[in-house]
Amino acid sequence: MAIFQGKSTRSPSGARNRSYRGKKKFELGRDPADTRLGEKKLRKIRTRGGNEKLRLATGNKINVTNPETKKAELADVLNVIENNANPNFVRRNIITKGAVVETPLGNAKVTSRPGQHGVINGVLILE
Repeated sequence: MAIFQGKSTRSPSGARNRSYRGKKKFELGRDPADTRLGEKKLRKIRTRGGNEKLRLATGNKINVTNPETKKAELADVLNVIENNANPNFVRRNIITKGAVVETPLGNAKVTSRPGQHGVINGVLILE
């Protein structure tokens, strides 16, 4: 079955909303990218208007920015330490925006959306 991102059939109080029309193609959603730790693999997805979006299926490099020196450096991702989106993502090594990953430079917080942008960017967490 398709993922529907349109209006819910229930109102905030729980009452049923009667639909005045059927589902439309622009309300169609997709499965989450679930970017995992591993060798870099990209998925091309055709978006609305014939454009393309790159989804990062797996990745092991991160562009880490140091907030003190304002310099960016490419580093390896060693492990996923914390992910507020879902605690199970840590066990499965899934990287999303806001995840804290371990790098040789130190812990970094992911600031990009790997499933949307196709790259992992992050900011170094200074203790």
